[in-house]
Amino acid sequence: MKTLYLDIFSGISGDMFIGAMFDLGLDAHGFEHELKKLRLDEFHLQVSRGERGAIAGTKFDVHLAHDHGHAQSHSHEHEHGAEAHSHEHIHAHGSEHHDHLTGESHGPHGGPLLETSAGRVELSVFETNVPPRFRLYCFDVHGHEVGPLADKDVTLETIREGKKRQVFQFKKHGAYLEATEELPEPHEFHAVLKIKRGGKNEKYETEFVEDHHHGHGHEPHHAGAETSGSGHEHGRNFADIEKLIQGSKLSPWVKEKSVAVFHRVAVAEGKIHGHPPEQVHFHEVGAVDSIVDIVGACVALEMLGKPRVLAANPIEGTGTIRCAHGTFPIPAPATLEILSARGATLHQCEEPGELITPTGAAILAEFVEAFGPMQHLAVEKIGYGLGTRHNKTRPNVLRAIFGEGSKGQGPKPKVGSNKELDWESDTVAVLETNLDDINSELLGALVEKALAAGALDVFYTPVTMKKSRPGVLLTLLCAEADADEFSELLLRETTAFGVRRTVATRRKLRREAKTVKTKFGHVAVKFGLLNGRVIQASPEFESCRTVAGRAGVTVREVYDAARKAVNV
Repeated sequence: MKTLYLDIFSGISGDMFIGAMFDLGLDAHGFEHELKKLRLDEFHLQVSRGERGAIAGTKFDVHLAHDHGHAQSHSHEHEHGAEAHSHEHIHAHGSEHHDHLTGESHGPHGGPLLETSAGRVELSVFETNVPPRFRLYCFDVHGHEVGPLADKDVTLETIREGKKRQVFQFKKHGAYLEATEELPEPHEFHAVLKIKRGGKNEKYETEFVEDHHHGHGHEPHHAGAETSGSGHEHGRNFADIEKLIQGSKLSPWVKEKSVAVFHRVAVAEGKIHGHPPEQVHFHEVGAVDSIVDIVGACVALEMLGKPRVLAANPIEGTGTIRCAHGTFPIPAPATLEILSARGATLHQCEEPGELITPTGAAILAEFVEAFGPMQHLAVEKIGYGLGTRHNKTRPNVLRAIFGEGSKGQGPKPKVGSNKELDWESDTVAVLETNLDDINSELLGALVEKALAAGALDVFYTPVTMKKSRPGVLLTLLCAEADADEFSELLLRETTAFGVRRTVATRRKLRREAKTVKTKFGHVAVKFGLLNGRVIQASPEFESCRTVAGRAGVTVREVYDAARKAVNV
């Protein structure tokens, strides 16, 4: 069957995923036609060729439009040094000769506009979950975004209180110039833009106040949690987004999968903040560009024929990020919750900064059937989706490999109705050792230590050993990548002289965490679903115990009441 393998050696975001799909040959205008069915606020899409770390690929961006009329698409080319990059824009706006920025003091990325001899230049600051840096966008006389100025001809000086000055140089990044240095806080200063044109030095000045650029994160990026749109977009909750998607004319499959991806984010955010998923208010992931990323990912997969999706174990960076709720260590809280709920094995590399966004994590969690090395795949196409940031240690790209899976990687089992089973699967290492001379107290301590260190499960089974001696079979389950670490633990903490190691494939029900109402109070319940149907439900013991303590009844009474409320 057709298979898509995602090589996540440098992380994943929504825009990188879609960029990789375009690099595989996805039809841009068919994609645009499907996204129009969302009937969102006006936006336009940009699909462009570029490079990250000398790897050529496709960059996908979403830009919010302002005061535009009817739909129009066009393409043009920008010269980037000795290299020409082709950019295709798909957007909704007025007639070709209408000035889109007439009367506007700020550009579509939230920054102030400067009138220059080269056209209008928007002075923007990009800082969504990454260190803030200046970005300069250029527009022609009709308000269309055009290629940037030559980076060697542009400098920007900031003048703060006490006449403290700082000069910024720029480097081309696709359709904009980005400062080579970070911008320190506060973002309130006098800005002087200096441009060299025709042997003359031109100077343009403006006051830059933070309140004037609250929406500068319209461009999806691969450097942190998904970018945010204009201020009014931040209040969307899961119910709002579900209503938006279900009310569209998208295909039933795209609707189902889009809602499922958002639901994974909602469950993660709800767990972090202690709210039911339906009440979660999205910040970055509720913005227009992130909605386009998630729905667009589902549209792209449908256009590719709904291939089976496999992936390498995801790689994340190191350090901290700034998100809507403050500074957090990487991985971001939502990203970690989403991947852990899916059972994915996450590795961190030496690259500073966030490589996996919550949207990227949710796409993986929803579509990837199994994580691990690529096997038995006859490769037909290879695509590279580009991230925004230029990484220090590895190219900022997502490699997508499309081909035909052989029998060794064959199709999922089918039930009698020929409907595929939608269970989740992964691989784990199984470590075993037989012991007949270990102190039971040491054995108990080992189990606690292994679980605290991240083992998936640890248990022992009574067995009969050599010379009819009673003993135990000690079994430990862990991620494949952690097998050596736990093998060493078993050898050091027990009386074992050796550890057997095998790799097992697991089939798991899709899981959802919800609360049910009982006469004693609300109880958390874990549900197991197969093909959309709940076939298992298990009240959480700790929740039952807490409710029982408050209500003054036994835990069993609460447990039975929760089971009755579930009625599976």
